[in-house]
Amino acid sequence: MANDINLNRLAVFVTLIRAGSFTAAAEQLGTTKAMVSQHLAKLEEELGMTLVLRSTRKMSLTDAGERFYEDCARVVADAEAAITRLGECRDTPMGTLRIAAAGDHGPFIVAPALAEYVRRYPQVRPELVVSDTIVDLIAERFDVAIRIGWLRDSSLRSAKLADVRQCLVATPAYLAEHGVPATPEALAKHRWVALTVLPSPTRWTFTDAAGEAKAVQVDPVASANSTLAVHALVMAGVGIAVLPDYVAHDDLVAGRLVALLPGQQLPTGGVYAVYAGQPTVKVRSFIDLLKERMGVP
Repeated sequence: MANDINLNRLAVFVTLIRAGSFTAAAEQLGTTKAMVSQHLAKLEEELGMTLVLRSTRKMSLTDAGERFYEDCARVVADAEAAITRLGECRDTPMGTLRIAAAGDHGPFIVAPALAEYVRRYPQVRPELVVSDTIVDLIAERFDVAIRIGWLRDSSLRSAKLADVRQCLVATPAYLAEHGVPATPEALAKHRWVALTVLPSPTRWTFTDAAGEAKAVQVDPVASANSTLAVHALVMAGVGIAVLPDYVAHDDLVAGRLVALLPGQQLPTGGVYAVYAGQPTVKVRSFIDLLKERMGVP
């Protein structure tokens, strides 16, 4: 029988009893007195019993109607509470926020932002998953992924957070032993450390101040699938590599790394927040915080 009951009629029934009359119930529901009467009659037909005794002047509940009203009132109250809680989720960041990030920018970019995020939104429990593989946001139930570089075509939505400058670097010790390359073409004769997760880890295009582009093919003596691993190999003097500015910055300032070919530019990448569908309030608030920290207007 339960499968044959229109649950909307339960709400009409509860409103009718609370209002005390068909006229008052119709006003509360924004419908007509006749429509309220029809809903009640149909509900009684579906249940196979009379719930309300009515005359031209008044109405009263049957014994079955009284018991049924108590149960229906709880159902309606639970539904109203559920809607209220849903509204709170819509308006206030809360619950678990699953974030995917790669091994380099997870610690450098995401983790420091999360420290501020949990202070602002204590009802959110962030879960940062660091991996150098591209995760499936929907299948693996991630709310947002932070990706660096150039986005592939997909049905996912994204928000650009910042530009990422690529830095061609080597240690002073490596350059003292192997010399400083003066042109992009000279890189072909140098030892190279390649990041294998890039689409073209051994082919780089440099552009000079006049806008002339030169593509260079390099021969790696070592490679790794992690930016931080490439950074470690370069710091150990293995060879030259391209590192994102947020990884190389401190070492460049301290003189532990040297920026090469200052007159040449590599393509600029980006930092992106990637998500599926309409962003929830917890995703929007996290993206807004990242933008704030990165100076995005």
